[in-house]
Amino acid sequence: MCAVTTRTPASPAPVSEEQRLIEWIEAQAKERGNAVIAVPDDDSGAGYSFTACAWALHSVPEAVVVGLPGDMGPTLLDAYVDRAANGEIFEVGKRYDDFFEGGQVVFERVAKGHYPEYFGSAFLVYPDGDFPALQILVATPDGQFPWHADAPEGFAQWQPVLTESGLPESWTPGVDGP
Repeated sequence: MCAVTTRTPASPAPVSEEQRLIEWIEAQAKERGNAVIAVPDDDSGAGYSFTACAWALHSVPEAVVVGLPGDMGPTLLDAYVDRAANGEIFEVGKRYDDFFEGGQVVFERVAKGHYPEYFGSAFLVYPDGDFPALQILVATPDGQFPWHADAPEGFAQWQPVLTESGLPESWTPGVDGP
């Protein structure tokens, strides 16, 4: 005879890890206007942070940053969502020298093929993966982006460009973009 376990009516159903994450994302979105999920670096690559609910709540593309130290990624993403939700429009390929103190950024569209890896938890909000996404690329303090020939060694691997080619595709570097 097989062992049978029973649950008394007063026992709550166990909450899955996925359900806890959904509840956390929803609480963050209600409290802060978006949720930011941070993934630490590991043996396979740089850490990254991404938004969830920016599109659902503000009709603002979700965003991701890769390879930034400490809390810089979530801070940058919060600033992006706040500014975009208040009507500021960010153009792909345009260098923003004043996005945050001491750093230049440029925006690029993220290829859908990168969504599962870099926006995994966002699929709890958008199960069909139907949302626009931008990558915020941050220059070195000297103004070099990962695709620049004089960028530090390894910079392009630490902050990969999430397009199909791995290079800017929405503009031509040095011609109509940084």
